[in-house]
Amino acid sequence: MNQNTSPLRRGWTTGSCATAATKAAWLMLQGHTAPATVPITLPNGTVVLFALCQHGKQNDTAYAEVIKDAGDDPDVTHGAVIRATVRMLPAGSGVVFRAGTGVGTVTRPGLPLPPGEAAINPVPRAMIRQALTEAHTTLPDVEVTISVHNGAKLAERTLNSRLGIVGGLSILGTTGIVVPFSCAAWIDSIHRGIDVARAEGLSHIAGSTGNVSEKAVQQHYGLPDTALIEMGDFVGGLLKYVRTHPVARLTIAGGIAKMTKLGQGRLDLHSKRGQADMQALADLACKGGADAPTCNAIASSQTVAEAFLCVSTRGVPLGNLIAHSALHTVLHTLSPTPCRVDVMVFDRKGQCVGQTDPVTAGGPYPAP
Repeated sequence: MNQNTSPLRRGWTTGSCATAATKAAWLMLQGHTAPATVPITLPNGTVVLFALCQHGKQNDTAYAEVIKDAGDDPDVTHGAVIRATVRMLPAGSGVVFRAGTGVGTVTRPGLPLPPGEAAINPVPRAMIRQALTEAHTTLPDVEVTISVHNGAKLAERTLNSRLGIVGGLSILGTTGIVVPFSCAAWIDSIHRGIDVARAEGLSHIAGSTGNVSEKAVQQHYGLPDTALIEMGDFVGGLLKYVRTHPVARLTIAGGIAKMTKLGQGRLDLHSKRGQADMQALADLACKGGADAPTCNAIASSQTVAEAFLCVSTRGVPLGNLIAHSALHTVLHTLSPTPCRVDVMVFDRKGQCVGQTDPVTAGGPYPAP
């Protein structure tokens, strides 16, 4: 990065904001004065503080609001007001999550939550439960309703409607932190990560598209932290650098949708650069032995995750087919560098659903 350029400022996910607002509302419901700042614990164990912008209590409910700060990331939710409203429930009810105004509801399969659930993703739900436990010593019985001011309008600038999330935004985040989306800065960090791994004499590195695939590939191969390269959507930035700064062994790891796009020749996997070609995915499944009804179901699916569900009970090894098609793109990009490469495809739970054997770039290799 240019020495005269200030580092990009990180921000907070909607999940972190919702967690802080929920904790504050719960404290008020228990008779405490609204806190000036609210501490929450991120998934990595770090404790961070949030300020409230509004709060109130009436009868058996309390609410608190936090303004989303996305740092220097051009996030559509930057500046959005995230509200949590909490209400006591009968003993044994547990924590019940509701979608308030501006938060969507899941209507299609293939997402981390089943149809009918509020679009509050699993990690934010876990963070909220932990925050409630911290404030109460045990997990209370409570209804948590998350709302986002103007959320339905903001959701029009996202892929939610296509994914089958209707009525508003999703409450997201796997780390609680928003990493600024800057192509130059992120690709530079990829290069520096490779430099560090080479300097330490590591023979095997892994480039991952996200937190889930990174943890899964690390566990699978027992890799040290310095072997892990968070490439995000910029697989091209990683591969082109490895082509001129080679390592002995490289694993590319990612989710089903991003590895599908890689297999279709994309080197920038961000959703803004385009979606997966579902007809091409259906053609790939057909080459792998899928029958005509299955291929038609894949072609008409709205998302890769939905297509993956279509074949889950039909004996089609779609994950392996996606992995091999992605490997083909990787090998072409790396050639002629003689690097041993494999591809791993993970679902949202970190389970490997597709994998290739290691193949050496720069030599003969099979077509996908």
